Amino acid sequence: MKIGRGSVVAEDVEAGENVVIWNLTYVGSKTKIGNNVMIGSLVHVDYNVRIGNNTRIEGGVYIPPLTEIGNDVFIGPAAVFTNDPYPMSKKMVGVKVCDNASIGARAVIKAGVTVGKGSVVGMGAVVTKDVPPDTVVIGVPARPVYTRKEFDARRKKWELS
Repeated sequence: MKIGRGSVVAEDVEAGENVVIWNLTYVGSKTKIGNNVMIGSLVHVDYNVRIGNNTRIEGGVYIPPLTEIGNDVFIGPAAVFTNDPYPMSKKMVGVKVCDNASIGARAVIKAGVTVGKGSVVGMGAVVTKDVPPDTVVIGVPARPVYTRKEFDARRKKWELS
């Protein structure tokens, strides 16, 4: 594990191979990180978080306790996950992000929400309900706009223009 300057990683964090944690990042106790994971600068990964393989977490992200992130996930800059649907309650619930999902910059994900496999959350979206697999959601509150297949076709067209 490569740890950047000023970062704090709890002694009991379990990390796979090729994990890179950039500068000024915090990773809390009992967190498990898979292989080939990049965690950007100024990220706060609280305790008891699970991060799958081949996941990229950009700078300024907040990931609270009890969050589960799958394999091959992208989380854009300054995204915020929550774990308390009724602050300050004594009961918390995490967010679950399934494999191959992508979360845009500054998106906010409500406690207890599941972002389905292959789904995309647009930048700045506020996700208050579960996102079905292979669905693209945008807006405040987030709403489905098209399928992942349509998203991939649009991205490919944009990249080729």
